[in-house]
Amino acid sequence: MIYSITEISKKLDVSEESIRQFIQDFDLEISDCLSPNLNITQNFETFATENQEFLKKYDKDLNEEKSVKQIAEKIHQPTQKVEQVIQNKLPNIYDNGIFKSSVSTFGIDNQLGGNYQFIYNYFGNQTELKQRDFIGYRDLFFYIYDMLEPFINPEQSKNWGIQKAAGLIVYGPPGSGKIFWARKIAEMIDFEFLEILKSRLKSTTENDNKTNFDSYLSEMLKKNNVILFLENFDEIMAQRKENQIINNDNEEVKDCIFQNIEKFEKENLLMIGSAKELAGIETEIIAPGRFDVLIPIFPPNLQERAEMLLFNMTKNLNENATLLKILQENKADKIPFWMLTAEKMKVFSNTMIVDFTQSLKKRIRSSYLKNRTENITINQTILEASFKESAYKLTNDYLNNVQQFVMEATANSYDRFAVRIEGLKKELDSYKAKEKPVRTIGFKTDET
Repeated sequence: MIYSITEISKKLDVSEESIRQFIQDFDLEISDCLSPNLNITQNFETFATENQEFLKKYDKDLNEEKSVKQIAEKIHQPTQKVEQVIQNKLPNIYDNGIFKSSVSTFGIDNQLGGNYQFIYNYFGNQTELKQRDFIGYRDLFFYIYDMLEPFINPEQSKNWGIQKAAGLIVYGPPGSGKIFWARKIAEMIDFEFLEILKSRLKSTTENDNKTNFDSYLSEMLKKNNVILFLENFDEIMAQRKENQIINNDNEEVKDCIFQNIEKFEKENLLMIGSAKELAGIETEIIAPGRFDVLIPIFPPNLQERAEMLLFNMTKNLNENATLLKILQENKADKIPFWMLTAEKMKVFSNTMIVDFTQSLKKRIRSSYLKNRTENITINQTILEASFKESAYKLTNDYLNNVQQFVMEATANSYDRFAVRIEGLKKELDSYKAKEKPVRTIGFKTDET
């Protein structure tokens, strides 16, 4: 039998939240635990069935309020170490020093070296990068899972009156992977993914004076279970400003969406808008019942950057590939090799990381063709040259996009992404102007 998270939680008599938190606490790969359409994998079902008592203990602990001292005594660790782990997670605490139930004693013990090999025996200590559905981002995955609950679990509507979203907005800096996550959302809820082409947004003057987009949307509403992905949502749905030159095409698209938005849920159409930032979007469009689900798409953190570097360097290589042999010779077929480079790539987007790996591959190939040997050293000189080449997108505009994103993510979902947000703030600080800033946002302009 194939189980969903809801079904396996009932079978095991543990909460869905504890299953999701367990996967994150023990750094299990999503693809090891869940299929693309969110059913439990055979591996996870076997583990859960054979270790039901442990999961019940984990579930009970997760829902108990506990102090640092109580946790430290239970796992026989100094209170200072326990405090440090919890501070890194940045959970909320009550005034009396008791932590909320989102803190797992087992998760803290695992981070401090507790022996949980019996868990990893079911999944392997590492899933090969090439076999992963995506790298890292477990927190974002489960945040999106929660936002999509009305689509995943129709009982929410019947039991709680929670309705499906008519539309949602994925927002984040350029190159952070908004279209990837929009496709992932379509996969999670088993909807057909369709990207709205720019040509669909152009006005026409034929027949009944309808816009091209109006006709297109009317056709889409006849389909069932469709996601429409709309780029530049923040520009198209922008609030009008005084003395602004109006883009008639955008205004007609905006009006068309407003006129049809109430039909979206009824007709099982979900629109996903992609935006660099939320500021300036027409407030009426993000009102409850409209595009009120806001999903922040973060640049990768340090660990994710290192994994992405390795993934993109080895992507599509066969086992006898020349590049793979060179990587192995340099021990660059393992994540530790890439940590120093990843550390330098503060606030880099996904596309910047891809640019770096493409540049580095070309430089390694050039050296190979010149010397006709696989005995090539991937030294700091060649890494630095590729780093500089890929950093050209790290402009003042991009940094300001990231700064704006941090403010908006803080306002909308700090409690879910506190660690990411604080980490991003620190990385941004390394680019702050040392002298008195010319702009209030704090980054140098090209004129300074």
